[in-house]
Amino acid sequence: MTFAHTLAGTRYGFPDLRTLLARASPPRSGDALAGLIAASAAERVAAQMALADLPLRHFLTEAVVPYESDEVTRLIVDGHDGAAFAPIAHLTVGGFRDWLLSEEADAAALAALAPGLTPEMAAAVSKIMRLQDLIAVAARTRVVTRFRNTIGLPGRLSTRLQPNHPVDDPRGIAASVLDGLMYGSGDAVIGINPATDSVEAMTALLEMLEELRLRTGAPIQSCVLAHVTTALKAMERGAPVDLVFQSIAGTEAANRAFGVSLALLDEAWEAGKALNRGTIGDNLMYFETGQGSELSSGAHEGVDQQTVEARCYAVARRYRPLLVNTVVGFIGPEYLYDGKQITRAGLEDHFCAKLLGLPMGCDVCYTNHAEADQDDMDALLTLLGVAGCTFIMGVPGADDIMLNYQSTSFHDALYVRQVLGRRPAPEFEAWLEAAGIADSAGRLRFDPAASPLPAALPLPPESFRKPSRGVLP
Repeated sequence: MTFAHTLAGTRYGFPDLRTLLARASPPRSGDALAGLIAASAAERVAAQMALADLPLRHFLTEAVVPYESDEVTRLIVDGHDGAAFAPIAHLTVGGFRDWLLSEEADAAALAALAPGLTPEMAAAVSKIMRLQDLIAVAARTRVVTRFRNTIGLPGRLSTRLQPNHPVDDPRGIAASVLDGLMYGSGDAVIGINPATDSVEAMTALLEMLEELRLRTGAPIQSCVLAHVTTALKAMERGAPVDLVFQSIAGTEAANRAFGVSLALLDEAWEAGKALNRGTIGDNLMYFETGQGSELSSGAHEGVDQQTVEARCYAVARRYRPLLVNTVVGFIGPEYLYDGKQITRAGLEDHFCAKLLGLPMGCDVCYTNHAEADQDDMDALLTLLGVAGCTFIMGVPGADDIMLNYQSTSFHDALYVRQVLGRRPAPEFEAWLEAAGIADSAGRLRFDPAASPLPAALPLPPESFRKPSRGVLP
């Protein structure tokens, strides 16, 4: 089917849905690199107007990646819930935007709608929305998940404590973990990107975090972000695996480049559930995504990077994850050139994922060669806080010394919680008070000497000077 719109006397034509979505997408360097971007602002506006007039039903009849050759497309098509879609089935993309911004689209209506939306529908409506539209709708969307604490409740903002170390030194990682806990960070997950993707390294780090959890009584979940095949081997050996992690993509070919398939993710999900380690819930998968990953592996299938990013969320929601995270500025300026593009992408990803029913967080970040700085990150962090982002990163000093990129710090999380009146997950908040880290009003006690931790946390400073065997002394 050909799409067209006449603007100022010029007729613009788009041969298929994939092209229409790409030309309607706000400008970004990755689409330019792929040769998918609109040739002019006028063509972009014409594509957006043609897209606004497109019936939502059309997305059920034309796939942007062929059904026969792509298991992600098959997942999207075969898993579509027609009954959930029915209330908006008569709308165009533009009409859907109007409905989303109406009072009718409250939290209950949005939750009921999620199974009836395809990723391409979510991506399409985001392309004709301003930043304030993306924020307003996402702020009304509630996605609550549970493992050892409750994530995503109204008025809450969780953090992933990210204590990465260049050589996986347990002493350095433990120091960063304790630093983060003292600042009220870590309720989403204590998640370590390992420098070495091996079963032995993963197990040693998991055992250290498990001992910390048991000795402190903290209602936390841990994750070592090794490849899912490494996690499977670790589970077979009896390692204390809480969350199962994997980076995912929006096409079968890109997932293959990551070394995963739906069948492999199914296996990992079942293995994680069999451990039965959650105390208040069984949401145990943790996925990371990011605009540009499919293009970087040459597997975007001619789809613009924001639309194919939204397709990642169809993969994620199959597994009822505890956490999903867009590492929005990590892939580099070849895909998101500057602070403006990173900001737009972060809000798009958050909006689309929440609309599709996912517990979405964001690594508010940039690489050192991008045209961005910490002011850009402060702005995006604040906007995401207003939009009800589920969680952000807590990195010592905001500088990840293992992955070599800039993220958000423990202090940044305190800032956004303070100015927006956000609090940690309720179970974690109660533990912070019981452990003497925070008072009854939620104010942190920054001086451990003035307010020592209870006996449940017997980790004196000298412990970090002792040789380590991979567990806390």
